[in-house]
Amino acid sequence: MGLKERLEQLRKEGLQQIANSSDPDKVNAVRVSMLGKKGSLTAVLRGMKDLAADQRPVVGKYANEVRNDLQAAIEKRSAELAKNILNAKLQAETLDVTLPGTAVAQGQPHVIQQIIDQLEDLFIGMGYQIAVGDEVEEEVYNFEKLNLPKDHPARDMQDTFYVTPSVLMRTQTSPMQARMMEKHDFTKGPLKMISPGKVYRRDTDDPTHSHQFNQVEGLVVGKHVTMADLKGTLQEVARNLFGDDLDIRLRPSYFPFTEPSVEVDITCFKCKGKGCAICKNTGWIEVLGAGMVHPNVLQMSGVDPEKYGGFAFGLGPDRFAMLKYGVEDIRDFYLNDVRFLTQFNEKG
Repeated sequence: MGLKERLEQLRKEGLQQIANSSDPDKVNAVRVSMLGKKGSLTAVLRGMKDLAADQRPVVGKYANEVRNDLQAAIEKRSAELAKNILNAKLQAETLDVTLPGTAVAQGQPHVIQQIIDQLEDLFIGMGYQIAVGDEVEEEVYNFEKLNLPKDHPARDMQDTFYVTPSVLMRTQTSPMQARMMEKHDFTKGPLKMISPGKVYRRDTDDPTHSHQFNQVEGLVVGKHVTMADLKGTLQEVARNLFGDDLDIRLRPSYFPFTEPSVEVDITCFKCKGKGCAICKNTGWIEVLGAGMVHPNVLQMSGVDPEKYGGFAFGLGPDRFAMLKYGVEDIRDFYLNDVRFLTQFNEKG
């Protein structure tokens, strides 16, 4: 049998084996047995050295055609088998779209953020603007412009973390009050703002205190602002957060940046004023501090205290959350225990 006849026989055998291959491994085995270094076609081609010089180009051309036919058949069959495998896999993994899906747990804002959001919504509705300041603050804005000079004893109560001798982690969000008064044009109307954010004080962690906590400071400065305006505002805050059946009372107090100053109590939401363990049998719970803006504070921010006056208040969303939900340890809010945090549904 001549080489050309042998090549034709190999082509037919190879095409038949490729067509009968039922998986990619068998197709690859045919490729190796036919076209590999030790394959049948390769062995036949080695015999071309014995051919006459004029026959070699003819047989060589035919050999290339056979090789190309086998290679094309191998590629085609491999693609068919790969497609069949994919279709079988897709068929086996078909989803029944009529089955009910798996519910995905939906998150919610942190309980303290819920309190802050509720306060922001309330004050925006009353015409206030939200002013968010930097947590790293200049000492002059954190203390001096709030009527707390370097030798003032009240600064000991707010001992804080200093970054440099004149820059610190703010102990209150009140610095934004001074900054906003400096920028506000009072000829266009009063300044009404709240400033929520984190504050820092060098404190010992215990169930009711933390070195880091949240604060919301409020400020109104304009003409003809009175203590009655302050009380009405705080009454609305208390009822919005704790219920319409609660009342507030103002007790004289002292803060360097307000004069006169008051401590604000609300009716105990547990006993409704009758007296219980939560309110220490007084019927009242202290919730925040407030007062009329001190003339020195106005003057240091470039506001004429003879023309303008105002009130300021500061409250702690962490404490409000503790009171509203009966949480005894403030540290529970920061442990990131989802079992604890999911109790406080903002819609509940």
